[in-house]
Amino acid sequence: MYDTESRRFLSALCHGAIFFSCLVLSIGVPFFILFISNDPMVKNNAKEAINFHFNVWLYFLIITPLVWVTLGLLGILYGVWLLLHWGLTIWALFNVLTNPDKPFRYPFIFRLI
Repeated sequence: MYDTESRRFLSALCHGAIFFSCLVLSIGVPFFILFISNDPMVKNNAKEAINFHFNVWLYFLIITPLVWVTLGLLGILYGVWLLLHWGLTIWALFNVLTNPDKPFRYPFIFRLI
């Protein structure tokens, strides 16, 4: 009923937008897709990507003061944060590209939407 290639592309675009998370506008991509798409799988992936954006930003806001207060001793937290940030995004992209008929769910995140 829905175009598989379009579903695959839009879902990957939602999750891949996090690679531009240094730009606050990156969250606009999944928001825009959420409102223009009629496909329920794409909408679910867009919501999950938005929630992941919020979680990445929240953890960054928690880690940054910890690193500053410890004068960089907890700098390893940045590495762990980046590894999870990029690793989970790559995992999400792989899943939506190989199985477009199932929405991807990030583990261990808070879901606001």
